[in-house]
Amino acid sequence: MTSAGEGAVSTSVGPEDRSVLLLAHTGRPAAIRSAQLVHESLTAAGLTVRMLAHEADDLKRSGTELDPVEIVRALPEAARGVELVMVLGGDGTLLRAAEIARSAGAPLLGVNLGHVGFLAEAEREDLTETVRSVVDRDYSVEERMTIDITVYNDGRNGSAPPVRTWALNEATLEKASARRMLETVLEVDGRPLSRWGCDGVVCATPTGSTAHAFSAGGPIVWPEVEALLVVPISAHALFARPLVVSPDAAIALEVLPDTTDGVLWCDGRRMVELPAGARIEVSRGDTPVRLARLQRAPFTDRLVAKFGLPVAGWRGRAELRDDGR
Repeated sequence: MTSAGEGAVSTSVGPEDRSVLLLAHTGRPAAIRSAQLVHESLTAAGLTVRMLAHEADDLKRSGTELDPVEIVRALPEAARGVELVMVLGGDGTLLRAAEIARSAGAPLLGVNLGHVGFLAEAEREDLTETVRSVVDRDYSVEERMTIDITVYNDGRNGSAPPVRTWALNEATLEKASARRMLETVLEVDGRPLSRWGCDGVVCATPTGSTAHAFSAGGPIVWPEVEALLVVPISAHALFARPLVVSPDAAIALEVLPDTTDGVLWCDGRRMVELPAGARIEVSRGDTPVRLARLQRAPFTDRLVAKFGLPVAGWRGRAELRDDGR
């Protein structure tokens, strides 16, 4: 394991003011050690490191104080003007970072300190080289589709103001009580499609197809494919297969008035309570999330690596084999 002081990057940079917002899962010792290395390497290269106030306080309490560092509050403005948001943690930490980076248009670069870490671009053992790529601006940026969600707690024609939120991975409708199934009707482009008695429904983006939607039996969708997914969870119905619809489709789920209450989770972070009779509308988001990419490997290789898929025995075309045989 690389400790602070080892592997520091000293690449010279131009005179322009460059800054990086550093976010870390401060509850992990590995994240604290990694934050030390990243801070030392970036500041040695002339970049300004910015941190959220509560995370800097967590580091101090653990006996680690980074200096110099620019302290900001955990608001959407925290990422304004930064070149990059570097995230040390798992997918949950990166989804938290997306809440801050999205409105500022700052790209996210994740270093996986968790388990699968599908959204992360690098692993902890590659941290020194990852920082070097940041200093050298040796990365590309891609945009990932998001979804916008509007919740009408007393139906579309009710008097209560709607709740508006968004998600990068998915919006999941779940039953609030374990004792009863949730009765819901799916609507696509203004027309009813099917009624399900179920545990819930996942509405996901291609990015989220490897997350909750995958565990619910949905298909994996390559990131460059523009589509929306609808995946029922444990549905008791003849027609209860996962659906892949147009990215411009208008999806709605209505919680029937005579059923149990529900709850809506967006990326597992933002929660909206849903009384019986509520309506959830899902559409393509106006603002994407930007991800920094270091690797040029195809998505197929990422799937194999992250899920540990068995590919032994593959022969393939000689020009496509890594060993050249």
